[in-house]
This record gives sequence, structure tokens and C-alpha cells, in this order.
Amino acid sequence: MNVLLKSATIVAPGHKNLHLKKRDIHIRNGKIESINAKISVDGNLRVIERKNLHVSLGWFDSGVAFGEPGFEERETLSNGLDVASKSGFTEILLNTNTNPRPDTSSDIVFLKERSAKKSTVLYPLGNVTANGEGKALAELYDMHQAGAVAFYDFKSPIANANLMKIALQYAQNFQGLVFSYPLDKMIKGKGVANEGTVSTRLGLKGIPALAEELQIARDLYILEYTGGKSHIPTISTEGSVQLIAEAKKKGLDVSCSVALHNLALTDSLLEDFDSNYKVMPPLRTSRDTKALQKALLKGTIDFVTTDHTPLDIEEKRVEFDNAAYGTIGLESAFGALNSIFGMEKAVEILTRGRERFGLETPQMEKGSLANLSLFNPDGDIVFGNEHIHSTSKNSAFLGQQLKGHVYGVVNNGKINLA
Repeated sequence: MNVLLKSATIVAPGHKNLHLKKRDIHIRNGKIESINAKISVDGNLRVIERKNLHVSLGWFDSGVAFGEPGFEERETLSNGLDVASKSGFTEILLNTNTNPRPDTSSDIVFLKERSAKKSTVLYPLGNVTANGEGKALAELYDMHQAGAVAFYDFKSPIANANLMKIALQYAQNFQGLVFSYPLDKMIKGKGVANEGTVSTRLGLKGIPALAEELQIARDLYILEYTGGKSHIPTISTEGSVQLIAEAKKKGLDVSCSVALHNLALTDSLLEDFDSNYKVMPPLRTSRDTKALQKALLKGTIDFVTTDHTPLDIEEKRVEFDNAAYGTIGLESAFGALNSIFGMEKAVEILTRGRERFGLETPQMEKGSLANLSLFNPDGDIVFGNEHIHSTSKNSAFLGQQLKGHVYGVVNNGKINLA
């Protein structure tokens, strides 16, 4: 690789001498060779120029699902990582909704080997419990040794409080991070949408905020008892924000994320019974989204995840009650965050989170490995199918006005541009 990013505006708040400055960036053999106002071009240098080109450190997503193994028709690992690259993400954590579920060291090795040498680096999560069934612990230490960065029964709460206690205690032996999915299934019942005025008017069974907050309260009490490290993915209510803020004040080692769609969209969109808006946790009220946005800016919410979940058309083109939960989100991530918070804050949010999972934070300096996202922060678009690279098209952002355009990434010694 011998590449020149020409006249790129660098977005790097931690580097005052570079931040919002227009520079040429020379990358050779996967490393940043130089950053200067002007770099001469020779015949062996590939020059990349794009309209209003901006460059930041590579973006990170702590919760992505594809399909392979088991659900390749939704998304293969290869195409999914290509989608992530073209959406600006240089590193992702892979959720555990595959078949078989990753609950042994060999499963983790398979995922790492299958995804190696891509421009977006995949870090696998392993199940907390065997087959994600919530009955017995999976091989946590062996998976950790094989490269699992944390443990998560995807979208499945661990109903057995003692099992959660044991998982937190056991994982402390190797500084393991245990996910705690915030849902009490008994409270949820047969609910399919946020419990409130919209669900009542539409005749949809409701999922109360209590279903999320009760589980969070329980698991925070367990964490306070056991110690250890806990992560609560995709919170969605104002009450959940308050519970986690109080836990952090106590000094508990807890982090949390919010899904992109819960941050940007509300249950008012359910009026047409469009199953693309059927997600878990459900879209909540504008009061909740405002509380989530405020908590993200304050740092109570640690990072945003796209919660990217490809699904077959057959799983979505049915009655709302019978449709599967989930939306894709990689392609719409930057445009949505840029629309809400502006370019600088969107980039800051998208580069958060690596440290929580023990991953190295990239650097924007000479001699560092090039781990870069390329984008144009300007220009409004109405998000449509033409903007989707995923095999599955189940996006909750279809028809939404977003801001900006992603060009791709330079990472892992490779270039991938949309």
C-alpha cells in the first residue's frame, strides 16, 4: 500500500495542531508515513481525492449482527464486514445470534479466522451461557483465551439471578466483561411496542419501561454484591438512565450503550404498522429520546451502537405482531448522528468504546497504523434502498433525512471505498 489522501480535513479533537486542518496524509505499508500541508506525488503513489474529504480516527461499533454461521441468507461475514467498511467502521464487535451460537473456544477461533484480513476488524463476543439458553455457564475462560472480548447472550436476559452472580464472580478471574440484557420477559409478556398512548390507540400490546428498568435494577444490585465488570447494552428509557447514573456514582464498574434508532426515532412512527420499526427494545417516546441524548452527551451512556440486525424479508413482510425484531443500522449511523449532534460530536461518539473491551485506541500521528474513516459531513439525503449495502434491507431509517456521506475506510493495510 502506497496511498495519498489528498486535501483531507482532519477531525481529531485530541490534536490541536491537526484538528479541522486540511492536510495531505501519506500512508505506506499500512502506516502513516507523513501528514503535511502538501505532499509531492510520484508515479507509484495512489492518490485518493473526494469532494469535501474529511478524515478521522476509525469508527467503532460495540454491537453488530450478521448471520454467518447459520443465517447466511441474512448476511455473510464477508459482505457484512464490507458493509461496515463502506459505512466508515474500522472495528466491530460481533453479536452472538448465529447458529451454532459461539459458546466454545473453537467457535471464537472460527469467527476470527473467517473474518481475518478484512479492512474492518471483527472482534467476537461469546455467549454467557451454553447455547444462550440461560441454564449453565458457557466456556468463558476458554473463549477469552481464544479472543472473545466480552460475553453476551444476544437480546436474552439471564433470568436466573444466581447464574448472573456466578458469571460476574467467575469472569473477575481474567477481567472479563459480562453483558446484562435489560429485559424482564415476564413483564414484557406478549408486548410488541412501547406501552403508551400510541400502542393503546393502535391496539398493540405494550412493553412498559418497567420491563427494562426492573431488570437493570436487579442486575445492578447483583453487580454491587459481586464486584466485577458489567455492560448493559441498548438501554431505551429515561428511568434506565437514572438507574445507571446512580450506579456510577456508587463506583460500580458498569457501562451502557444506546441503539442508534432508540436515540433518533420514537414510537410515533408506528402509525402505519411498518415492521421496520419493530425493534427490541421498542422505540420509546420523545421524552425518552431526549433523556438518552442528554445522557450520551453527559457520559452516563458510554457509547452508541447501531444494533445492526439483518433479517430476511419473510421475517419482516408480515403483520406487525408477527414480525421479527430488528433493524440494520451501519449505513445510517453517521448520517443520523451527524443530523442530531453535528459533525464533531458525531465523530467523537463514533470513536468511543474500544477501551471498555480492552482494545487499543488508534492514533493520528506519523508511524502509527492507519486506522481511518473517510467521509463528507455536508449534504442532506433522504435515506433509501440505494444507500443500503447490506443483503437485508430492513432499515428503520428508510425515508428519514440524514446528513453527510461516508466514503469508506483505510485500515488493516487495506482501502475500502463505497
